[in-house]
Amino acid sequence: MARTSPTQRILLVVVVLVAAVAGIWYAGRQSGAEPTGAAPADVTQQLAELKIAPRTSMSGYSRDKFPHWDNQGHNCNTRELVLKRDGKDVKAGTDCNPTSGTWFSVYDAETWTKPGDVDIDHMVPLGQAWASGARDWTQDKREQFANDLTRPQLFAVTDNLNQQKGDKAPDEWKPPLVSFWCTYATDWVTVKHFYGLTITTGEKTALQDMLRRCPAAS
Repeated sequence: MARTSPTQRILLVVVVLVAAVAGIWYAGRQSGAEPTGAAPADVTQQLAELKIAPRTSMSGYSRDKFPHWDNQGHNCNTRELVLKRDGKDVKAGTDCNPTSGTWFSVYDAETWTKPGDVDIDHMVPLGQAWASGARDWTQDKREQFANDLTRPQLFAVTDNLNQQKGDKAPDEWKPPLVSFWCTYATDWVTVKHFYGLTITTGEKTALQDMLRRCPAAS
């Protein structure tokens, strides 16, 4: 029987290792296994504190009940300020309306160079807020919510994704960029917790699933 050379033995070991790794990867893909991490402790606590309740109907809802794009000074309204904040090399006229720049959409990792290609998305949509508690707010509080530049509530994103999202909660719509799910869920919880809005059981389950995408603590 022919003896194998050292080189042949090394090649054989390499082939076996590659086959084993490929088998493990394929098995993981087939089972739908995903690497999981853990959400920050404060977000987990905030999610646990959110009241679970059915969404109310949209009867009586109107975007006009959430006055938005307030004057923020220096001839800028809220929308224009977010476009300047989230963009790069943004140029604007004396009216503060951007005329050029570059915008990276965190929902799909697309980059746009025309202001008209991006929308300002409310992390927790106005209609979603209405159906989870905002119908009982004062007009002033709804205006604060619609123009909130302090909480992670306003983002410049690809316009058709904003339209696709509409007033949907995370159990109805998620950003196509899976790597952003952790941040999306964290921001959603942060906003709803601050404003005392409710969530549904399905919404909570979806948020928990998205938070499992957070990087594991080192």
